[in-house]
Parts: sequence; structure tokens; C-alpha cells
Amino acid sequence: MVHDNRRDFLRKSLMATGAVLASGSALSHPAILNQKRPNDQINVAVIGINGKGKHHYSRFCQIPNTRVTVICDVDERLFPAAIKDIETLSGFKPRTEIDIRNVLEDKDVDVISIATPDHWHTLMTVWACQAGKDVYVEKPVSYTIEEGRKMVEAARKYGRIVQAGMNMRSEASVQEAMKFLHEGKLGDIYMAKGVCFKPRNSIGHLKDSNVPEGVHWDLFLGPAPERPFNPNRFHYNWHYFWDYSTTEMGNIVHQMDLARWGMNKHEHPVKVHSAGGMFVWDSDQEVPNTQHVIFEYADGKILQYEVRGVYSNEEGDVSVGNLFFGSDGWMTSAGGWKTFYGGTEGVSDPDYTPGFPKRIEKPGPIIQQMDLSAYPKTDHYENFINCVRSRKREDLYADIIEGHRSATLSHLANISFRTGRKLIFNPDTETFNGDTAANAYLSRQYRYPYIMPKEV
Repeated sequence: MVHDNRRDFLRKSLMATGAVLASGSALSHPAILNQKRPNDQINVAVIGINGKGKHHYSRFCQIPNTRVTVICDVDERLFPAAIKDIETLSGFKPRTEIDIRNVLEDKDVDVISIATPDHWHTLMTVWACQAGKDVYVEKPVSYTIEEGRKMVEAARKYGRIVQAGMNMRSEASVQEAMKFLHEGKLGDIYMAKGVCFKPRNSIGHLKDSNVPEGVHWDLFLGPAPERPFNPNRFHYNWHYFWDYSTTEMGNIVHQMDLARWGMNKHEHPVKVHSAGGMFVWDSDQEVPNTQHVIFEYADGKILQYEVRGVYSNEEGDVSVGNLFFGSDGWMTSAGGWKTFYGGTEGVSDPDYTPGFPKRIEKPGPIIQQMDLSAYPKTDHYENFINCVRSRKREDLYADIIEGHRSATLSHLANISFRTGRKLIFNPDTETFNGDTAANAYLSRQYRYPYIMPKEV
């Protein structure tokens, strides 16, 4: 099932220019990359159909004039169920592939939708941009900071529409809450915090074993180091190994993304300090299941994020969500986006330290999804398809640059954790000035032949 021309395709993708397309190709000119009319059918190929990939193909099947024509996965055992789902939803039977490089050679495919493990996201996105495809890529968009920058460069160079899968940005209540904050209705937001307390089960210990029939292990590994097959490194449990994962910091980047958005930060922080570890479980898991990070921006403002994969309490009545703190009050995402205004009365309160005024708290507006039924609702997938048609990347809910900025927070947290210390980051160069140990984590070694072009 692996076509003979696969390696030839890769050879072309690694030419000095780094481009998949020949320089004389019409598709090498971004100005004429997508000539489809607004009502033309958009053909989608979904890469990775286990877990999140099911959401991808299910949702694309429901968007008018959009068809899932190809599904691609390294595990052929998943194909029958996915084909049945897609036929039921759309009445169309997609063809199957195990290697994305064969998909990229299909000129009828307009969109590549990526729901693979983290370590594959960037290489697939860059290849797709070079092949003239638009891309929907799951969060976190990249495996390293350097990779994220290459994704932005590829999207811009080839004029591609690239949506980061930070789908909470599509929720009407979230959009209204962000607007509320950006309009200064809580004053100056000096600090934000995201939390995700989501207990996980232990993955235990499993021995290496033979590769199951129908699984193409080399394609799963891709650019990651050579390893023997182990069930704990495969479906979903890959999240718990450094070879493929960006830890829970990357896996659940949503709240960190919203914290940054609410603070209106469109730049990287200058300092980061992360601590945590692997607690409670004795298992094969390599990455921490509990991690806390503090980011400091150039203006002194603070962004915090905390993840816990073991039993835990809530943080301000929030187990998964956000808190914002402004000069006039604060906001919580618990039970809808609730706001509270602070202040003081001019009389002393005997319950407080003498000489200090009594603190008061006045409830403010509550923004809930149920109250926004009249709000124009366009989810993340439909927003992406609309932008594929219009070619207006400025209308994307999560353009790749936003995906890169938020994924960088995940990477900074992990680098601080792995070096065991607070780090100083240069937002302009996206490096740690003079810090060899920290800079070693900015990029990665690629396993041949799954190699990132030096120039995208």
C-alpha cells in the first residue's frame, strides 16, 4: 500500500529551496494558489482518524459543499469504522491512504486536516503548504519553538490558509468575554491564570512487542527517534512520552491560549519558570502529570498556568478554565464568564485589621453561551472553510501565528521544567541569550527520511 513514488516525492521536497513544487509550477505563485469559486466543493483529507480525527471528519462532512474525500492513518484497522461514519454522514465513500505524502500528490485535495500526534504536526503542515494545500492543524501546532516559526513562514510564503485547532476561540461566550476584557471593562488586566485539573488513569507498564498487523510503525514514528513498538507509545498514550508529546502543557493549551488572548498579549514573554513532576502513579510515563508555570512579560504582567493529572481540588470553583484579574475587578469562567467588581467602603470593619477599610465585592455581568442564541455561530471548522473560500486569513479565529504564540508558551514551560530553572527568553530572536542548555530544546533531530527542509 506504500506507493513506490513516495521516496521520490520526499526527495523533491528536500531540494535546496525546500519546496515540494517545481519553481515553474503555477502553484508556486501564491497569488493564484486557489482559484475555486465560493460555492465550489472543497475536498478535505483528514490525516489521523483516531480520537480527535473523528471530530475532524464528522464536522467537515456536515459543512455544505465540503467533502471528506481521503482519510489517512498509519493504523489500517481504523479504516472500516471511519468509512462507515463518513458514508452515513455524507453519502460518499472516501479512499484511504497510510502515508500523507501520497495524499499531497492528489491535485483534487484542497485541504489537509491534521489530527496526528504532536511530533508530526509541523512537517505535515509545511509539506502541505508547499503542495498548495490549506491546513487545519490540531493544537499544539508544533513540537518545538523553531518548528512553529517554520509553520508561519510556510503559510505566508505559499499564501496558505492555516487554522490552529484552538477551537475555544470559536465559542460565542469566549469571544464576548474577550471583547469585555479588551474594552477595559475590568480595568487594566495585570494577571491571568489558566487551570486544567483533569485526573488521568495510570498507563502502567507494558513490554515492547511485535507490531500489530495493519499498523505501520515506521510511519507513526516519522521524524521521531527509532523505537520498538510498545502499546503504551501508540494510541493516545503517546501523550506521555517526550518523543511525541508536548506534555499536558501542550495537550491542553486552550486555557493558556485564552489567558494570553484575554491579556491581549501578541508577543512572547521574557521570563518563564516551571516546576512539577510525576506524582502518585508508577508507570512508563515520562512527562510530568503535574506542572505549574509562571510567565512574565516585558511590562511585568503575569500569566500563570497549572495542570494536574491526579486527584485535585478546584481553583476558585474552576477545575478547567480561566481567571482574570484587573485593576477594577476580576473574572472567572466558572458557570459562564462571571465578573466581580472590587472596592472599599470608607469605614473600618472590626473583622479586618484595624485601620484598613472593609473590602466589598459587587457582582458584574455574566456571559453565558445560552444567552447568546442570536449570536452568529460559526464553529472552528466552518470558519476555516469560509476562509479557504474567501482567502482572507485575517478572518480566521486562530491563524497559525496565534497557534505559534500559544504553543511557544507550552514549549517554554517544558524547557524550564527540563532544565530545572527559571529562564530568560528573547522574544525577538526566539532564543535564550547565551543559554546553551536551554537553546538545545528549541529544535530537534529529525530521523531520516522524515526531515524538515532548512528553508521552507
